[in-house]
Amino acid sequence: MTCYFRHLNLIFKNAGIDVTSENKQEIDRVIHGLVGIQYKDCPATWREVKKRIVADEKGFISKLRKALANHV
Repeated sequence: MTCYFRHLNLIFKNAGIDVTSENKQEIDRVIHGLVGIQYKDCPATWREVKKRIVADEKGFISKLRKALANHV
């Protein structure tokens, strides 16, 4: 779980997301859902997240913010 989070520090910062030990798993679940990958398939999720960030970083950040806001 969350094996790719260390690579997303800047994305989380730009999105205004404070990752804590309490919310890390929920954020992970939201990201998996956002990219349409079954939960806990970390390598596939990271591959898809990288693609989306390269294609449209601001769009990915916006979608992540919205998905997390709707998840609360």
